[in-house]
Amino acid sequence: MVQDGAAGHEQPTEKLTRRELVAGTAAMMASATRADAAPEAKEKMIGIQAGAVSFADEGVERVLDIVQERGGVNTLFLASFTYGRGIAGRQVPGQPLPDHGKQEYDTGTFHGGSYTAVHPQYFRDTPLKDFRAPELGSFDLFAEVLPASRKRGMKNLAWFEDVFRTDVAGVEQVQEKDLHGRNAATLCLNNPGYRNFLLGVVEDYTRSWELDGIMWGSERQGAFANALGSRAGGRTSDPGRVTCFCEFCRRKAAQRGMSVDRAVEGFGELEKFVRASRKGERPVDGYYVELWRLMLRYPELLAWENLWHDSLRETYQAIYEKVKSINPSMGVGWHIWHNNSFSPIYRTEQDLARIAPHSDFLKMVMYHNVAGERMVSYIDSVSQVQFGDVPKPELLEFHYRVLGYGKEPDYARLAATGFSSDYVYREAKRAREGLTGTQTKLWPGIDIDIPTAAGHSKCTPRGTRDAVVAAFRAGADGVILSRKYSEMRLDNLSGAGEAVRSLT
Repeated sequence: MVQDGAAGHEQPTEKLTRRELVAGTAAMMASATRADAAPEAKEKMIGIQAGAVSFADEGVERVLDIVQERGGVNTLFLASFTYGRGIAGRQVPGQPLPDHGKQEYDTGTFHGGSYTAVHPQYFRDTPLKDFRAPELGSFDLFAEVLPASRKRGMKNLAWFEDVFRTDVAGVEQVQEKDLHGRNAATLCLNNPGYRNFLLGVVEDYTRSWELDGIMWGSERQGAFANALGSRAGGRTSDPGRVTCFCEFCRRKAAQRGMSVDRAVEGFGELEKFVRASRKGERPVDGYYVELWRLMLRYPELLAWENLWHDSLRETYQAIYEKVKSINPSMGVGWHIWHNNSFSPIYRTEQDLARIAPHSDFLKMVMYHNVAGERMVSYIDSVSQVQFGDVPKPELLEFHYRVLGYGKEPDYARLAATGFSSDYVYREAKRAREGLTGTQTKLWPGIDIDIPTAAGHSKCTPRGTRDAVVAAFRAGADGVILSRKYSEMRLDNLSGAGEAVRSLT
């Protein structure tokens, strides 16, 4: 036996017969062909996320013409409820306007809320009752779009997210509590009032409209990861504002045998550590060692983090079971936050085997272009805390290795270049393997013109085409063109369509 110097695996020295060699080579070639061949487009879901304002501005038929002809789209993900600009509203103010739609921003008019009719009987057990979006008047997203898209043979899914305003009537009753007892802008998944709201939304959608499915997304994480700023933009996070410590979360923790007092004390110490670290006050034994001391001294830190994510998975289950109890054929799935591509902590918490039993599909965010800017922002954040002793270029290479990425740009170039289509291929392949043995569909989210800062990477038709092809080559069951049609340039949307046509 000899050693493989690269991997340390023992390799047999026995020679293969010519027949064995030919048979083995043929098998490997067939396997490679199956793995890398692009499946036929007619078998695949080609989706696009679109908000109500696009249909109101451009006309329903016009938008449907464009997305079908340019992008090969056969499925609409209609942004039905949100208070955020990520999936609703026109282009983000300050970013270049796309080459369609009204050539103006909606800075003074965007509000958010429900873009379809709200039926009060489904919201009796929640304080959130008055949430109809006001900015489009009587325009009803589902009433206007569903009949037209169905005539074309398109499928329709309601797409809503966990984003709220602080001035929504009754919202203070369901907001999370931070470490020091203050209300947060986010809502608590363990608060019955918020849980009932989410269940009311999906019951309303399932009973009131002829939809093919529902997708919900929550781009949040637990108190431990938030305290460390373990996400893009984490440098601005306040370790004293982490959540949730409301009465419902405290009660749930106590029922699990956790010491609430020890958890609060531990997060207080973590707050001090993070604040000092961001000021460059290095602990005697370094940042990484000091964090581990806190984790060993206060195991409640990780237990509280896990409590939050268990609550998220329980919310998935509750939504899934509510929808299925009404219409078993309705598809139900989740938008998995882009932080999955940056933070090993967050990726650990996205155990696909645990999520799959209550998921007909997963939209795994794989935004290749904006990923460069976001990864740099993530590295900038964690390099000031637990990895404060590691130079940023080395820290990025470490993350490339532990996250399973190939050769992507170095730290100095990454924001300006973005990630390659190989990132999409590797992430889709990893997710496909993670779903082995399940019936859950994999629908990667593909970036088309998600805004980036000046001088940073911008989408191109070729980049979009290559990302879509890479997703299908890795075994994806479909793709979702993201974030929203109202910020996409038509030539980049056509790049997706070119990829779809290449699969036929």
